[in-house]
This record gives sequence, C-alpha cells and structure tokens, in this order.
Amino acid sequence: MNSKLSGGVGRQRAQVRRIEVEGFFRDDGLVELDATLVDLKDVDYPLAAGVRKKGDPVHRMHVSVLIDHDFTILDAHAELAWVPYPGGCERIGPAYDALIGMNLMKGFRDAIRAEFFGTRGCTHVSELLLSLPTAAVQTFATFMKDTAGAGEKPFQLDRCHALATDGETVRQYYPTWHRPPSAGSGDAEDGDV
Repeated sequence: MNSKLSGGVGRQRAQVRRIEVEGFFRDDGLVELDATLVDLKDVDYPLAAGVRKKGDPVHRMHVSVLIDHDFTILDAHAELAWVPYPGGCERIGPAYDALIGMNLMKGFRDAIRAEFFGTRGCTHVSELLLSLPTAAVQTFATFMKDTAGAGEKPFQLDRCHALATDGETVRQYYPTWHRPPSAGSGDAEDGDV
C-alpha cells in the first residue's frame, strides 16, 4: 500500500498537541499520575473571545489522580489553566471529582465517555483521561520484575497484537506462555488497557 503522507507535497504546520503523563511513587505506597494536554497554534489564532497569539496555548489542561495498587482513584483534581472561552471552560474542573472511586483497569474508558463527554465535561480533559490506564500500568511496571519465569502469566500478554500468546513475539520471549495459533485466531481480546 502506498502512503500519500507528505509524498513530496509542501506543507506548513499549523497546530501541535502535546500530551504528557508523569507517574510518581509516593512514600506512602500510593501512585500519583499528573497528566497535561497543551494545544498550540503556529499562527495568531482568532477566537470569539479574542486573538490567541502564536505560541500561547489555546488549551492547557492538567489532571492529577491518586491511585492505589488496585488502580482505584482515591483523589482527583482537574485544572483548566488556558482555555478558549475564559469564564466558561474552567468552571467544569470540579465535575472531575467524580473520578474518585473509578478504577483505571475496570471499564474506565467507557465510564469517562458516559460521565464526561458532551456538555457534562470538557472534551480535552476527557480525552486526556483516556491515556491514564496505560500510563498507570507503565508506572507500576517500572519497578516490577518480569513474571515470565515466575509461574504467573505476565500482565502484558494478550493486551496487544505483538504480545498475543499465539504469536511469534511470545514464542520468542515468553515461550512458557506461547500457545499454537488456533483456527480463526488472530484477534487478541480487547482489554481496557
């Protein structure tokens, strides 16, 4: 398949979105995730609320959540620092207190869509939240030993195409957990991560 991306055609960048999620282990054994979304324009950008100068954020949203080792959210805070409609957008921040009690590994993405999409939330904050489950897993994985030889199926298996237990990657790196392909296989189960 030939890609038409860039294909020798000139282009000029107009927009950049940066999403960053940092994971922190706390001395009390809990984990904090700090997530930030920033949208920048490469030109002065006219909005109904006024012109946003080139390089000034159109959006800068920040969400922090505190989670336990079961991935349950114990505390949450959303801050909308740069918004296109000052006086309106940032008022939705307290609605995200409803994150408390949600579990990042148990239907989290569906819960976000149900609770906050549309006029019940901020599109950008809600999109940012969708990156938290995998960031949480990566944070915990930082200091966890690979369980390939521990008699316990490694968490990451069957969570993406490369790590399907009937695939070549698992045969090579996790031979204990490799299973021969079955007729009609090829689609690993969709997890929430």
